[in-house]
Amino acid sequence: MGSTDARYGERASRLGGAVVWTWTGPRGPARPVLPDGCMDLLLWGGTLVVAGPDTHAFTPQGADGTGDASCAGIRFAPGTAPALLGVPARELRDRRVPLDALWPGARVRRLTERIDAAADPVAALEEAALRRAAGAQAPDPLTAAVAAGLRQGRSVGEVAREVGLGARQLHRRSLAAFGYGPKTLARILRLQRALALVRAGTAYADAAYAVGCADQAHLAREVRELTGTTLGGYLAGIGHGAEDARSGTAQPSGDGG
Repeated sequence: MGSTDARYGERASRLGGAVVWTWTGPRGPARPVLPDGCMDLLLWGGTLVVAGPDTHAFTPQGADGTGDASCAGIRFAPGTAPALLGVPARELRDRRVPLDALWPGARVRRLTERIDAAADPVAALEEAALRRAAGAQAPDPLTAAVAAGLRQGRSVGEVAREVGLGARQLHRRSLAAFGYGPKTLARILRLQRALALVRAGTAYADAAYAVGCADQAHLAREVRELTGTTLGGYLAGIGHGAEDARSGTAQPSGDGG
């Protein structure tokens, strides 16, 4: 039988805005992955996988419920992964895709072998991302400003004016950078802010007002629509080790988005 304790760790990556994380624990039952506006490059079972941006809770498949498993990944800041991967985020929305479906298979095999052979595979994964980023096109320069404005609770209209784009232009560039339009990104980032407050012990109603929801009922609807559960159900889940932001395993107690 595997251990009942899930162990999660993360640290800031040397790749700006990214987070390197590791997880070990029981293979199942898998918990839903909540949307957070991010994309990840995962090392899972010896395979490199890209986790695209989610619009709703994602339930991993294939856990057999026995033994322990481990997973590691790099969680990229919202909007930054498409330039590194060379694929618009909208093409990966709500998907988990093997890296060799996006890059030449021979290149991915060599990369995977190098990471597997490394003394520290997680550090090797980060180093591979750094090398790729050094030779890749820079992310859309408006990406960080859009994500920051929406994370701070400003309206889509306000953010559009601040970055000097019309509504259609902002929507088109958001699809490429984030995988969905700015209104959806705003909802997801608001959800993550609310869940962070609730995890820290803030009352539901106070968390709802703090993130700009009309009332507690509004927040409850957002949680159900985006996560498939209730606030109470979410809190019960994290009491046993919450879902990781990409793999469906244990998540830290911080924002994750």
